[in-house]
Amino acid sequence: MKNLNATMIALAIGLIFGSTAMAQTMTEDSYKAANQKIESDYKSAKDACDALSGNTKDICVVEAKGKEKVAKAELEANNKPTTKRHYQARIAKAQADYAVANERCDDMAGNAKDVCRKEAKAAEIAAKADAKTQMKTTDAKDSAKEKSTSARNEANRKASDARKDAASDKRDAQYDVVKEKCDTYSGNAKENCLNQAKAQFGKP
Repeated sequence: MKNLNATMIALAIGLIFGSTAMAQTMTEDSYKAANQKIESDYKSAKDACDALSGNTKDICVVEAKGKEKVAKAELEANNKPTTKRHYQARIAKAQADYAVANERCDDMAGNAKDVCRKEAKAAEIAAKADAKTQMKTTDAKDSAKEKSTSARNEANRKASDARKDAASDKRDAQYDVVKEKCDTYSGNAKENCLNQAKAQFGKP
């Protein structure tokens, strides 16, 4: 029943904050009204968490705060659209998702909890890497518009480098997860696990 209540609360929070997307041109009054609605929705979502207790309540509160931050970041991106603001909105989403996932790990113990935290961090790193790749790719393409072939080629090179950097960050994060899982073993079994992980991810 507790899990069902938590799910229903999460769905309610999602519905509350799900209507914050705005057109790309907003009047000052519309912007203020949208901002006030986000704050009001956050209060309603946080109040709904009072029906819960323990870590379930903690998760609910973290989720409400995260959705508020995401809604505000998306509002800024829609009010005055720039590549950087859209990037910041994606970063806010990655951080919010991580905060909730990390809080859920508190329901676990021992190595399972450690692995859970590593997986949550890996997901955040992946989301941030993707956001950074998109921003760099968009910026490079925008700067190369209506320019020479060499400029467009340079833009493509920067986009390729950004994708490689993102892939490297993701692999490092996944390697950390696999290493943490090796802690469930000991002795030769743990050593073999770590060696396999190093071989899989090309680590020395």
